Amino acid sequence: MSNIDWNDGRLITLKEGDTASNTGNLNSGQLYSLFFYNAAGNDASTKVSVVWSNSQPPVTVTVPGTTQNLGLAALCFVNGDDTNSVSAAVLNNQPGANLQAFIGSVKMPTNTSGINNKQLPLDGNLYPFQAFTRYYAVPESHWYSAQIQSDVNQFISVQFSQQQATVNIVNSTSDPSSVISYTGTSQQYVTKNIVSNQTLQWNLQGNGQQMVWINADSIQNSESATIVVQSLAGAFVEGLAK
Repeated sequence: MSNIDWNDGRLITLKEGDTASNTGNLNSGQLYSLFFYNAAGNDASTKVSVVWSNSQPPVTVTVPGTTQNLGLAALCFVNGDDTNSVSAAVLNNQPGANLQAFIGSVKMPTNTSGINNKQLPLDGNLYPFQAFTRYYAVPESHWYSAQIQSDVNQFISVQFSQQQATVNIVNSTSDPSSVISYTGTSQQYVTKNIVSNQTLQWNLQGNGQQMVWINADSIQNSESATIVVQSLAGAFVEGLAK
């Protein structure tokens, strides 16, 4: 059992009885998600208690069991307007519990050791969207077309923009609510894009502020996944010229 300083939101390992705490480093006006991956060598699910308030009860997150790091992440959203601190504790009486976890947002993790933290070119080209990948970009104040493609079932990723998040799900086969939890008022700032086919396309509007895309799927499921964001400013100008 150990207490882990999680103020930088970095990728950590949590085992039975461990607690990780981020104290005073969540910002008002920003939405965060705790990403939990089951790294145990068995298929038993693991329960995590997320504490975000002294007056409200903790939220229990169930991280799906898996072997060989092949499972989905479990997500728990936290609103920085509700709290500036959060902690996650792996409950006792779970022998062999072994989780990998990090905090994702437009700000975090500030320590990206173990995370593929890359700038996403907004040039219309396909880029690999592998596990533990965090893409960031600053779209200008116009429209863009975004697309995620994956040939495996239930591929999940999250798009962050300050106090908003969109959970994108490709090849959906079941209700994703079992792996998505919310603290406080965070649910009202989260939307879902869910499609049953291999390609999800959506439009986004830049405003000169940073946006972030984080993979929330397994290593195996992310081998062939791609992401692309293309500016539509040229098409708009051309349309005006006509």
